[in-house]
Amino acid sequence: MTVVGPFGLSVQDRDLTRDVQAGLDAVEAALSEAVKSDVPFITVTARHLIEAGGKRFRPLLLLLAAQFGDSGAPGVVPSAVVVELTHLATLYHDDVMDEAPVRRGAPSANSRWDNSVAILTGDFLFSRASQVLADLGPEAVRLQADAFERLVTGQILETQGPGPDGDPLHHYLDVLAGKTGSLIAASCKIGALMAGAEPRMVDTLSEFGERIGIAFQLADDVLDIASDGDESGKTPGTDLREGVPTLPTLLLQQMPADPADPEDTRLRELLTLDLADDELHAEALRLLRRHPALERARRETLRQAEDARALLAPLPDCPAKEALQALCDSVAIRTM
Repeated sequence: MTVVGPFGLSVQDRDLTRDVQAGLDAVEAALSEAVKSDVPFITVTARHLIEAGGKRFRPLLLLLAAQFGDSGAPGVVPSAVVVELTHLATLYHDDVMDEAPVRRGAPSANSRWDNSVAILTGDFLFSRASQVLADLGPEAVRLQADAFERLVTGQILETQGPGPDGDPLHHYLDVLAGKTGSLIAASCKIGALMAGAEPRMVDTLSEFGERIGIAFQLADDVLDIASDGDESGKTPGTDLREGVPTLPTLLLQQMPADPADPEDTRLRELLTLDLADDELHAEALRLLRRHPALERARRETLRQAEDARALLAPLPDCPAKEALQALCDSVAIRTM
């Protein structure tokens, strides 16, 4: 048994392992080239998150989706570079919006330089993604544009909030489908498309990508509360500190208050306060880690991962399908 890609994804087929690892290596080399600029400072800022590492989750899914066609087709690796550059660009912008001090275990671009540099670096990466995309044909351009529109719409919906009559949890899942699911769905779809997979497989893989993308983000929500930061690469409780609602806190709000439980009462009180204060934030994080809402969030993440697995059923049995099934397990295991 060998290992390829993020999350310790175990793949038993040596040919698949070799093929996907070669693809990931090619993507990494192409990313390094894509962010080079004639202006040395831009190269430094653009390489910042690449050098910090990352899971390369979207390129991995794209390469696995390409296995359902000709995985060596010339558009496969460049399309993986496009989706990762797009993802990296959004991270620069997200860190400005969240005022995040850390990303992938390293100082975020906005904290190392400033917000203007981070925003403009994200824009630079978008421009480089567009340059690579232009050579992949009009259908790939359209898919990327649609995914990018959904991504931005999801971000705007998150900023706007659910509204007075909206269901906060339903709104949150809609935000995730846009912010996270859209680009991961596009990764699977473009990978299969560039490889010439059958249309029904392209559609199936796109649906799978969206569902596993939602599960992936929900796992991040759980990790943001439950981990010490080593696995997520972010400061624990970042969303909690910023007052951003995520699955654990939304589920807590749906649960009836228990007046006989002083910790439940105190946690609900803390969630109404400004948790920028370090002492209050630490207390809220400690109480939420012990609250049943966190376990409910874990179970919901597992359900989403199982729903993603079920979508793979129509695909032909092959090592790539087994790898995607294993990925569902790996995403879920992150929450345990």
